[in-house]
Order: sequence, then C-alpha cells, then structure tokens
Amino acid sequence: MMFLICDNMGKTYVVKDQYAQHFVTFTVNKWVDVFTRKEYVNILISSLEFCQKNKALEIAGWVIMTNHVHLILRSRKGDLSGTIRDFKKFTATKIVKAISENPVESRKGWLLWLLRSKDSITFWQEGYHGKELLSRSKFYQKLEYIHQNPVKAGYVLDAEAYPYSSAADYSETGKGPLEIDFD
Repeated sequence: MMFLICDNMGKTYVVKDQYAQHFVTFTVNKWVDVFTRKEYVNILISSLEFCQKNKALEIAGWVIMTNHVHLILRSRKGDLSGTIRDFKKFTATKIVKAISENPVESRKGWLLWLLRSKDSITFWQEGYHGKELLSRSKFYQKLEYIHQNPVKAGYVLDAEAYPYSSAADYSETGKGPLEIDFD
C-alpha cells in the first residue's frame, strides 16, 4: 500500500536563534492516539537517537505521550529548524508505513482513515509549538511540565516510573532510553 505523506511543516513557529535551547511540542494530526504501541514509540526514539548522533541534536528533556511529544532541545550545528523538519518528515513516513504494514494492528484502517486528508496522509499537525528557553527558571518549569504529563494523564503515580520520558534521568532511580544532555 502506497501513501503520499504530507508533513505540513513550518508555518506556526519560527526558530530565531538556531543554537538556542527550545521547548517544542509535536502533535499527531487530529490528536490520534498512535503512540499506544511500543513499535511506533520506538521509531520516535530511534529517530531522536539518530539526530543526536548524526545531526548534533542535544536533548535535555523529553516525553512521548499517546498523541504528542514534548522536547527540550538545541542544535550544536545551529540548524534546529532543519533537524526538526527532517525528524518530522522521516518519522511521519516511517510510522505511517509501520501502521500500514503491521499485520497485528487492529486499528490500521481506522488510523489511516483518521490521518487522511484528501488524497494524502497527514501524520503530524502543521508546524510545531515552540518556545525559546531564555532562563534557567523557564527551563526547569518546562522540564517539570514535561515530566508531569504522564502523571497528570493518570498513566503513572510517579514521573520516574514512566518509561518514555527523561524523568528517571533527572532522579536517582534509573535511566531512560535516550542520552540526556544535562546543562
């Protein structure tokens, strides 16, 4: 099955300082709960690891929820916009392909129908919510917000227990699957 993937990047937020640390949110189109399956979450994690190793992306905090992702990140190469664009485009294509080819995905037709927009599939909502973090207090405010997302959603009682987050990295309870760049 072949789909045209539309990534709808870039109209809502412009990164002014390409080296600065930013809080960003990427949301699945129509808030569809795609990241309830580990294989789709793993695509995001692998893609973030690739960006860390090959595109000089630094990640200071993150969480993957069922239908959106929050990150605190920056680019050592000064191309944060390009890295975000490439990440969103790659993950959109890879996740839609994974959904369409997953033989045990009971929601396959429904998910692809929900993500359809005319003759294409739109995986991510247009653009992304971003905010440059200009102070340490803003950094910690956003980091706390990120880590408390799964708690507020009722998935876990303690943020450190959520496996798709950097919360464990900031506590002494463990380590998450991504390398964290502590400031």
